[in-house]
Amino acid sequence: MNSNKLRITAVLVAGLLAGCASKIDEQQHQSQLQEFVAQTQIASQLVGQDELNWWQQLDSSQLNNLVANARANNHDLRTSQLKLKSALARLGGQKAQYLPQGGVGIEATRSSLGELNTRQSAANANFDWQLDLFGKVTALVNASNAGAMSQAEQVRALHIEVVASVVKGFVSYQGNKQKQHIIELQIEALKQSIGVLRAQVEEGIANELDLNRTLAQLKRQQALLPDIKYAQFRDLATLAMLSGQLPSDITLIDERSVLERGFTVSLAKPSDAIALRPDISQALFEFSQAYSLSVAASKALLPDISLSAFAGVLSLDNNRLSDTQQQWQVAPQIKWSLLSYPALLAQRDAQQYLSEAAYSQYQHVVLNAMSESELSLQLLVKQSQQQDYAKQRFDFANSAFLQAQAMYQEGQIPYLELLDARQDVLIAQENAIDSTISSLLAKVDTYQVFNGRWSYVLVN
Repeated sequence: MNSNKLRITAVLVAGLLAGCASKIDEQQHQSQLQEFVAQTQIASQLVGQDELNWWQQLDSSQLNNLVANARANNHDLRTSQLKLKSALARLGGQKAQYLPQGGVGIEATRSSLGELNTRQSAANANFDWQLDLFGKVTALVNASNAGAMSQAEQVRALHIEVVASVVKGFVSYQGNKQKQHIIELQIEALKQSIGVLRAQVEEGIANELDLNRTLAQLKRQQALLPDIKYAQFRDLATLAMLSGQLPSDITLIDERSVLERGFTVSLAKPSDAIALRPDISQALFEFSQAYSLSVAASKALLPDISLSAFAGVLSLDNNRLSDTQQQWQVAPQIKWSLLSYPALLAQRDAQQYLSEAAYSQYQHVVLNAMSESELSLQLLVKQSQQQDYAKQRFDFANSAFLQAQAMYQEGQIPYLELLDARQDVLIAQENAIDSTISSLLAKVDTYQVFNGRWSYVLVN
């Protein structure tokens, strides 16, 4: 990881030096990062079909509707979108500083002093145009633009979070439905066994030990139902919150078959899926904003040059602007805050430190994205292997139970051994469904981590 960090630092510093004349070249940084990530060949084994709209692999119209509703009604997403509109409005206000500022005034007065009545009218226009000779206004515009772009990346990040959370909640709900179904089947089977055992105990064929151990297994399975039902409600509450509703407003149909549908992880361009992540882009724009503010702070040490102008007409003894006197004035101005130099120098240094901090944060986000990507791939492999083993375990346990059933009926083994075989198959079955759910969620996590490409298409 240390060598990777040095290589990443070299790439980022090269981009910084190339753009340090006036502003950060965000596109150059992104291109260099894409090239670097491509060289690392992370997730090369997943190259295949395009990952756009990846959740539609589950072939569930119910899930697709949930995703669409959440994206349309999520309050966090709407809040972030409104903040983006505010940032764009501020950017427009900042760009207006390139234009002359001022106003127009018209007035008319009538006064009386004794028998003397006087009337007067006037119209004037004032303009003040700050000439951006040293680039201070441009630096502030660049900072405002970077701030708006950073907020746009925050909106994209929330889209990713909403989509992934909806898919996870839906998979978890259907998984808990399947677990409830399995438990209910096991409870029914145990109840049937208990009925047979009670009759055998009364007839003296079986003993109380067999009956009590079977009752203990029954209570163990029944005790699992409250947890499963609570987990289902929790999933509903999560999905409702994501779509701006109450749990009572959302109803899901039983679609447990989604757990067995084909769902694979495939990426068209893994390097872009990492390099175009919104957290990386957001950190880059925050660095760009801090850098532009640092440039603006440096430009504040230079003089401000502006052009002021005034034009007006004055009419005496009437209110109709007739028989007027004209006046105008043009006044170039140079203001240089020489006495404020110590404060301006301190502000410049403070902003430069913030710029360096933003750059360091950008490096951290890039490294974290690389680490998350590799970790998600390891988790994907781990869960896939565990799912295979869990299925094999269930198959063997089920075969053993069927064999024990046949042997018990033939009187070759006591009932307690049959009960142990049933316990083994129950545990193996629960483990198999848990592994299936965990494997699906690991695949969703992988798409959530490798989000650079599909999130751009989703938002745009």
